[in-house]
Amino acid sequence: MTRRTFLLGSAGLLGGGLLARYLATAPATAAERFLINKTPAEWKQMLTPEQYAVLREHGTERAGSSPLDHEKRTGLFLCAACGQPLFSSAAKFDSGTGWPSFTEPLPGGVGTSTDYKLIYPRTEVHCARCGGHLGHVFNDGPPPTGKRYCMNGVAMRFEPREAAPAG
Repeated sequence: MTRRTFLLGSAGLLGGGLLARYLATAPATAAERFLINKTPAEWKQMLTPEQYAVLREHGTERAGSSPLDHEKRTGLFLCAACGQPLFSSAAKFDSGTGWPSFTEPLPGGVGTSTDYKLIYPRTEVHCARCGGHLGHVFNDGPPPTGKRYCMNGVAMRFEPREAAPAG
């Protein structure tokens, strides 16, 4: 192999990889994919700057910054943008990562897509209703699923289940 062949091949792989990365992360229009559609200005009006950065711009909150990482009550974790039920407290576990982690989502609560923001492919998790970025899912979780849904706490809110009244 000549140096020229190597350089041209490398450039082609890099260019193709960048194109694949762009196409894989280029969102479809909101109307095509999600029930709730808002303009960036509308999302900015209803979300805090931190929520907007994570949910709409695919950011990541600082590890250990969310009180939801330590939430132990019984209840549901909902999308901070649209209120979609995402995870049950029954599926929550302490992963030691500094982010709220779950073994599985509620049925129909989330969707996934592939993201290449760190060059290698990761499975992004988003709200099935509004498309808000929640975090990523990894294959290093505990039984029974072996999954670790590593979520940004700022992208969710917790709704505790009311205790049944004493009879």
